[in-house]
Amino acid sequence: MDNNAKIVTNNKLIDLHVHSNISDGTLTPSEVVKLASDRGVGVMALTDHDTVEGVAEAETAAKECGMVLIPGIEISAGFRDRDIHILGYFIDTRSEEFLGILEKAWVKREERNYKIAERFAKFGIALDIDAIKKISGSSVITRAHFARWLVENGYCRSNSEVFDRYLGNDKPCYVPRDYMTRETAVSAIINAGGIPVLAHPMLYGLSMTETDTLVGELCEMGLKGIETYYSSNMGYDEDNVRSLALKHKLIMTGGTDFHGSNKPGLEIGTGRNNNMHVPKSAYEDLFRLKGMPVPEI
Repeated sequence: MDNNAKIVTNNKLIDLHVHSNISDGTLTPSEVVKLASDRGVGVMALTDHDTVEGVAEAETAAKECGMVLIPGIEISAGFRDRDIHILGYFIDTRSEEFLGILEKAWVKREERNYKIAERFAKFGIALDIDAIKKISGSSVITRAHFARWLVENGYCRSNSEVFDRYLGNDKPCYVPRDYMTRETAVSAIINAGGIPVLAHPMLYGLSMTETDTLVGELCEMGLKGIETYYSSNMGYDEDNVRSLALKHKLIMTGGTDFHGSNKPGLEIGTGRNNNMHVPKSAYEDLFRLKGMPVPEI
């Protein structure tokens, strides 16, 4: 779909999981907000990976568009040697304690980047970290940025080839991340005035028993919600997540996980092939849990 196309609708859409180029999306925070507004989104949360640097710009753009913007983040944490993501909503982006925790995570990610470069050197590929930083702009460097540089410099034909040959989880240049603990992620969000929500629980390759265990442990740490409505849900995924939400007394949120052109075919507000609808209760419950008046859209 043309990114400039404007959707006219009387029913405002809800999208509580959106990325900009401050992490691994391709649009600036203001561009994301403008696109969301044009597509009929009434409430959006900017949830960049491990950073809140884009929130101020997004808030300014949202005011201009007359859209409700929830300041958010998506924090990576560890669970049984794998990556899980905790969304945080209504984050105080000026909290020095919170920003300090993010800075420590940033340093660990930087150390990982240079370890990845060392592994590529063994294949005769001299990664230009400074050039890759220019590609990422002010965002956190991810494997997607490495892949883009490798493609642009002729080492691979596509991003998928980069991951198939070098950067996939079981490939020779992959370096596991030193993840933040779940306890640290959840408490950091709470201490910054935020509401912690488990992102896309069906993507972690866990059995339902393991997922139930994960959710239960997170609830003991202070988890308040679970992302129930999600673009990649298939079959009974949504029903399974809904059952977890009811069992653990969690609010149900949802979002597309929009990344711009880094996730082709995934449209902000509606997902893939318009397969996703987030009900108004998803944002209303967040506002109520925060103790704030629920805005009309």
